[in-house]
Amino acid sequence: MAKVIQNPELRYTSDNQTEVAQMLVEFEGRRSEDPPATLKVVGWGGLATQMKETCTEGDRLILEGRLSMNTFERKEGFKEKRAELVISRFYPVDGVASSSSTGNVVPFDAAKSSQQKDSSFPQNNYDLDESPQTSTSPTDDVDDPIPF
Repeated sequence: MAKVIQNPELRYTSDNQTEVAQMLVEFEGRRSEDPPATLKVVGWGGLATQMKETCTEGDRLILEGRLSMNTFERKEGFKEKRAELVISRFYPVDGVASSSSTGNVVPFDAAKSSQQKDSSFPQNNYDLDESPQTSTSPTDDVDDPIPF
């Protein structure tokens, strides 16, 4: 899940035909002491317009797209690589993730406990062995250590 740290900027291609939007997002570090990672996100066409209209600084999003690495020459004389995510879809997340349940964020413990309650069913109502029953003689049961 990404957090928008810079509002989307809407631009147009040189022929003024296609919209391009770009914004900066931030991902939390894997550990609490790790710094957050920043990534440039780009959207094209109708998606660019939708990004500009719906995304604002502080929003949390789930992003879907293609990650690419761009190499460019710097004024100092060396090449630099930067990652860029060209999105195909984005999903706004209602509310801010916290320890309590807000919006559409559900704590893991609550989801786990509701799953255990919902998935309980009497085992004896389900016959998992669908093979036809065949009768065997009592002597076969003695010789076979696993009677199936």
